[in-house]
Amino acid sequence: MLYYALVFLVIAIIAGVLGFSGIAGASAGIAQILFFVFLVLLVVSLLFGWSRRV
Repeated sequence: MLYYALVFLVIAIIAGVLGFSGIAGASAGIAQILFFVFLVLLVVSLLFGWSRRV
């Protein structure tokens, strides 16, 4: 999932440089959402992984 967030971030940067502000904004929004979902899933997996070991 982090890979897809980085892909959309690169698309947003390229689209921003080329002047496609609508595509850049949408790609940046998708990248931001995917990054936060990745962080939440990481924290959840760490919490459940530690609780099962104890």
